[in-house]
Amino acid sequence: MNRIGVMTSGGDAPGMNAAVRAVVRTTLDRGAQSYAIYNGYQGMVDGGDKIKAFGWSDVGGILHRGGTIIGTARCEAFRHREGRLQAATNLLKNGISKLVVIGGNGSLTGALLLQDEWSGLIDELVKNGTILAETAENHPNLAIAGIAGSIDNDLTGTDISLGADTALHRITDAIDAITDTAASHQRTFVVEVMGRNCGYLALMSGIATAADWVLIPESPPNLDEWENKMCEVLRHGREIGKRDSIVIVAEGAQDRHGKPISAEYVRQVLEDKLQEDARVTILGHVQRGGSPSAFDRNLGIMMGTDAVEALIEANGSGLSTLIGLVANQVVRSDLRKNIEKSEQIHEAITANEYTKAMKLRGPGFKESFATLRTLVRATPHEHPRDSKNLKIGILNAGAPAPGMNTAVRAAVRLGVDRGHTIFGFYNGFRGMVENQGEWLDWMSVNGWATTGGSNLGTCRHKIEGRDLYAIARTIEERELDALIVVGGWSGYEAAVTLHNQRQNFSAFEIPIICVPATIDNNMPGAELTVGADTALNVIVEAVDRIKQSAVASRRVFVVEVMGSDCGYLALMGALATGSERVYLPEEGMDLRDLRKDVDMLVSGFRQGKRLGVVLSNENTNPTYTTSFVSRLYEEEGRDTFEVRRAILGHIQQGGHPTPFDRIYATRFAAKAIGFLEQQIDETEPESACVGMINGKYRFTQLEGVTRLMEKTHKRPKVQWWLDLRPIARTLAQPNPQFNANSPQ
Repeated sequence: MNRIGVMTSGGDAPGMNAAVRAVVRTTLDRGAQSYAIYNGYQGMVDGGDKIKAFGWSDVGGILHRGGTIIGTARCEAFRHREGRLQAATNLLKNGISKLVVIGGNGSLTGALLLQDEWSGLIDELVKNGTILAETAENHPNLAIAGIAGSIDNDLTGTDISLGADTALHRITDAIDAITDTAASHQRTFVVEVMGRNCGYLALMSGIATAADWVLIPESPPNLDEWENKMCEVLRHGREIGKRDSIVIVAEGAQDRHGKPISAEYVRQVLEDKLQEDARVTILGHVQRGGSPSAFDRNLGIMMGTDAVEALIEANGSGLSTLIGLVANQVVRSDLRKNIEKSEQIHEAITANEYTKAMKLRGPGFKESFATLRTLVRATPHEHPRDSKNLKIGILNAGAPAPGMNTAVRAAVRLGVDRGHTIFGFYNGFRGMVENQGEWLDWMSVNGWATTGGSNLGTCRHKIEGRDLYAIARTIEERELDALIVVGGWSGYEAAVTLHNQRQNFSAFEIPIICVPATIDNNMPGAELTVGADTALNVIVEAVDRIKQSAVASRRVFVVEVMGSDCGYLALMGALATGSERVYLPEEGMDLRDLRKDVDMLVSGFRQGKRLGVVLSNENTNPTYTTSFVSRLYEEEGRDTFEVRRAILGHIQQGGHPTPFDRIYATRFAAKAIGFLEQQIDETEPESACVGMINGKYRFTQLEGVTRLMEKTHKRPKVQWWLDLRPIARTLAQPNPQFNANSPQ
């Protein structure tokens, strides 16, 4: 039988438990045996009860928990060969030569070292009689599947490591709260964030919180001017009406000679040069702890599942692979090469080779830093009068989505900084029909980055008849050169209508760019839309609370989520919460499905099950509604459990946008401005929608958008996330050997 060990090592990271759960249950589902190694390499060296066979129920009820249930610890003994010899002994005693290692650079480097020495270690163990020759023959190689688990996001081979998204949540929540205090007192706060020698957390939180200055290791400030420049930006901000100032300092920040720049030093500079109070907040280990975000839960699940598949497919070879997320897809890459490349970045920073370090971080990191440098300015650059000055209209369309304001703010500031003027229309295309709105300047959008809803206003408005004449007249009166539409399905449809009417209205012969913003994640030309991550986190937080209520009284909750005819929120919500069943409009449901699910729940509760959660999309079936399903469950299960219905409703559209949505919105806005500038010089300018597909920003022409649409159900014809459906089924299936004392 295949035996697969799983361990968490190094600093804990939110989402580790999700990965452990996925490893254990996928291993068992594949007919193999899973083993948990407690306290990382220390448990491997100690052996005994620190290496324990894990069953299905041992990982029940852990998705929402921070940290790692199997522990992590430093291990001095493993640094020496004698310790690694003992570790190999304990692994082989349990028949383990396949490992899933969840941790950062140091942890994964340790796994490679053990692998390199493996043959020599087992030869020595056979020679001294510790293990049998047959055991050595059965385990000639050590196979390793590494999962990058670190809030620092400093390992190459993955776009984001496990825990980084949750850490950004902690940072943005803290800075959002600090900003309120800072504005009340007209005060500057210096916030230190973690990340060691990687500036990812500082950079991305700077974008997400609209910080005024950010210091990262990869791009130190100039020695002679950065202090004065920083103070000048903050002073100018006060002069134009900004009441708060936030400076973010990465813990590894330094100047160009490698001298550390501490948060306390920045505070002293600010107080000396600005003659006002400044406060320091060091967020510390709160960035590591707490319940993982929806993204990190699902990331851990996807990585953990693929790690097991990789080890089983290795078939006894000395595999060393890193499981990462690249271009929104789980991929495998050479673990050793990724460790070496990550070390090269550290070495470049140590050697003050900052251009090289920035290049090694990748183009996305570099582009984000360039965008941040514009957004942190107190005022835009000045431009010559004869420079190209576009008049760009911008509006929100469709239902509100968290992140709409972030996108508008970024588009306005990036556009104004490049010499353009921006007109914001009120209430979507209805505002264009009525020619209502205002010219937006740098400070008009101050504070918009962090707020939910739509400050411009939005609505669903189908353009037809006289609307076309009114919109054409508005474009001519405002002398608009281009249009940005931030919204969902109805916004895209309206943009396509304007584009298709070019032959009848010359005013529509301008480039139009659509930015996808809807919680449904149902837009063609984009794998993820602005707002969907926020809605998903609202669902996960609600279901976590519902499960706490249900476990006390033997209840089944049927939870209805939004999404229209797209099941993204339902499926990803079910994955992240460990829901037993999920109903999707893409699959529908019939009485046979419901009968089978009821029988499964009744059987589980009769064996000691304490709670059940079922997620259902709002449009799964027009007849078998959430109300119907709830009543059916209650009727059939009345002797074993109670049933409660929870319809989450429009809370999924509200609230402050998550860091993910803020960052996505900012990046899309930057691409939108660049697209319009490129198209304005064309004889026949194109119109398009922007989206991230296979890890690259792509522009899909509006003529082609309709071919990607499943118009009847208002969703794209290709939905990548449906590939995760089998994983959801596997991990949520009933425990083959149910333990009544353990939650599911």
